[in-house]
Parts: sequence; C-alpha cells; structure tokens
Amino acid sequence: MDLFNQLPQQDTNLLPYDGIVKYFGKLLPLNEANDYLEALLTTIEWRNDEAIMFGKRIITKRKVAWYGDTDFEYKYSNVTKQALPWTDELKALKQLSELSTGETYNSCLLNLYHTGEEGMAWHSDAETDLKKDGAIASLSFGAERKFAFKHKQTQETVSIMLQHGSLLLMAGTTQTHWLHRLPPTTKIQTPRVNLTFRTIVNKS
Repeated sequence: MDLFNQLPQQDTNLLPYDGIVKYFGKLLPLNEANDYLEALLTTIEWRNDEAIMFGKRIITKRKVAWYGDTDFEYKYSNVTKQALPWTDELKALKQLSELSTGETYNSCLLNLYHTGEEGMAWHSDAETDLKKDGAIASLSFGAERKFAFKHKQTQETVSIMLQHGSLLLMAGTTQTHWLHRLPPTTKIQTPRVNLTFRTIVNKS
C-alpha cells in the first residue's frame, strides 16, 4: 500500500489561543482505511479499560491497548499499563503520522468505542510519563465522531468531526490549557478505533 503520496498539508490552528490543534483530514483512501480498521479490530490485544476513582476500580465498556518502542509503563487514572511490541499495521501508521506531522513518537494508546454510546469525558493528556508539551497524533478509523475542546479558564469550546482515516495533531501547550472529550451519542451504532501516537519520557 502506497501510504505517502499526496499527503495533505494543514497549517490552520483550530484553537484560538493557548495551544495548537491541526486537522489533516483523511490521509488514506477509503479501501485502505477500511483494511486498517479491520486489521486493528482483529489483531490488537484489546482490554477493557480500568480506572480507580475514590478507591473503587471501575471497568469501562470502551477497550484500550498500549504499544511502544519498548515495554514502557504508562500510568493514568491510577492504573499502570505496560506497552506491547508494535504490530506491522501500527508501525506503518506510526510512520504515516510522523511523516504527516513532522514529529516523532515512541508509543501509541489505542481506544475502541463499540458504538456511539461509548465516549470519553473531559480530560487532558498531561500525565507525568508524557513529554511536556509533546505532540500527540490522533488517527481515527470507523465511525465519524464529534471531538470537542474546552478551555480550562474561559470555557470556550471548539468542535470538529473526525473522519474515517483522518489525522488530528495536538501540540504545544494544548494539554496545559485545554480539555478534550469524545461526546457520546445514540445515533451511531458502529465502532470507532482511535490511535494516539505520543512520546513517553524515559525517567531513568
């Protein structure tokens, strides 16, 4: 598959201030995006996500997976995950994301939303394991879903529809000043897979 011809360029910052978000649109033709979706659904080692809140362990319907250059540990929601080795598909998509954004990444957190009723609440990706102000490349496959940002102080919001086979970049101080979420919806009954390529800092 020829992934790298005619990559779209996007210089417009979707955020009005205090961060950088760029939407590159669809990077892959429909047939390749469909092939990747099928491969991700069937080859990734999906697990129900866990979080510990107020001392209680919560299991989500949404499933996650964690891959990386090495067996990185990544802690969020008071749960520690250990990275698995890259699959061939993830290696190719990592390279595509790096060529498109001009950034490099050493790990990927994947999310599987079975239907639109599964979403993600307001949060920022600012865990201490992550590179400070590091870029995060978000690839979407499957159902088109609304993705929203909210400024932590002003409460101003920005929203965008993420298309099948598309790429979104979050960079600069976005995680410091903005929250983001995937709002649930009852209108969508098909799955979405999201890959967030990021950089883990080796504290040793």
